[in-house]
Amino acid sequence: MASGTTTATRSTSTATRPARGGPVRAHKLLQLNWFGGAAGWVWLGIVLIPLYWIVVTSFKDQGDYFTQNPFALPTAPTAENYRLVIESDFPRYFANSVIVTAGTIIPAVAISFMAAYAIIRGAGSRFLAGVNGLFLMGLAIPLQATIIPVYLLIIRMHLYDSLLALILPSVAFSIPLSVLVLTNFIRDVPKELFESMRVDGATEWDMLRKLALPLTRPALVTVSIYNGLAVWNGFLLPLILTQSPDKRTLPLALWTFQGQYSVNVPAVLASVVLTTLPIVLLYAIGRRQLLSGLTAGFSR
Repeated sequence: MASGTTTATRSTSTATRPARGGPVRAHKLLQLNWFGGAAGWVWLGIVLIPLYWIVVTSFKDQGDYFTQNPFALPTAPTAENYRLVIESDFPRYFANSVIVTAGTIIPAVAISFMAAYAIIRGAGSRFLAGVNGLFLMGLAIPLQATIIPVYLLIIRMHLYDSLLALILPSVAFSIPLSVLVLTNFIRDVPKELFESMRVDGATEWDMLRKLALPLTRPALVTVSIYNGLAVWNGFLLPLILTQSPDKRTLPLALWTFQGQYSVNVPAVLASVVLTTLPIVLLYAIGRRQLLSGLTAGFSR
């Protein structure tokens, strides 16, 4: 009886005894969290410094820019740079960028979504497997390596110096990565849901529209914002495939404020601020969907 009591007491004390290294591990994790938080704040400061300089300088005239401390607030803030930018055909350049960006995102995301759905639903097809491999090969080809063939194709198609000449190559280079991302998301949709809809008499188009589309909305927003940023900030294609001033996009239009011997830096930065505002607005609208799409792979 005594031995049984002793054994029970030992087991109870063993069960209630804290695991070795528990507080030490928790303390180490707390230290790691503090280190990560401090590193995050340092990185935030590094990112905010150039943004602060851009915004502050955009409200200075050229005299203050050359004489004042670069990070000092302007002694006499002026909106003359913004007026100069708007009067220098900025609305036309802005409209061109919107047309090219929207004309690229809509067809690229639509084609990529349908292609990704077909690749996942037709997993046993050799043809679709080859198409998927072709899309993956497109990820290994940079835009800079194909600029001469693209230029020759645009010339042969009589599309040079047009916005369509910027849209078509941008769509082609946006599809591979979009297909890769959307394929991974559609693959995670349970097959039982497709089978249940098939039993109910739904067609492939119904499953695409009513099942796959809502469940992959974060991925669609993610690839839309990513491709939109790439096209909005694109410089090489507008430089090579356009010539007329009325076909310029915003990155190419920054040359307007560059003279032969000098650059109007405050006006350039004012143009940068106006160019960045749509991107900030787009991020504010799709922030939750974007973060959901970026972190979905880590939550599974």
